[in-house]
Amino acid sequence: MAKDDVKYTREHEWIKLEGNRARVGVTDYAAEQMGDVVFVELPGAGETVGKGDSVCVIESVKAVSDVYAPVSGRISEVNNSLLDSPELINSDPYGEGWLLVIELEDEGELEGLMDASGYEKFIAEEGH
Repeated sequence: MAKDDVKYTREHEWIKLEGNRARVGVTDYAAEQMGDVVFVELPGAGETVGKGDSVCVIESVKAVSDVYAPVSGRISEVNNSLLDSPELINSDPYGEGWLLVIELEDEGELEGLMDASGYEKFIAEEGH
């Protein structure tokens, strides 16, 4: 079920604004599709990323999936808890399973993101 306080990408990432920072994770739908997450490769804090860049890799029992930056900016924080407990992505994708925080470079990049109802419609239309 999509949450109302975050925005969504077509690649099934969520982004929650916290001032000029954006907390990023994968949606519950993506976590469900991946199956049990067994490993997460996180970027380093301080790295600069562009919108659409691959920023981390999630390995599950089913597949290896790239996670893409929904916005451009500098990674200010990563969720190191996932290194020891990658299953948090499955159990709490919008809470303890967050991936990283990006300091926003351009708020205009937020315009193409979907709200909860738009994301749910997107999943339905894509035949997911």
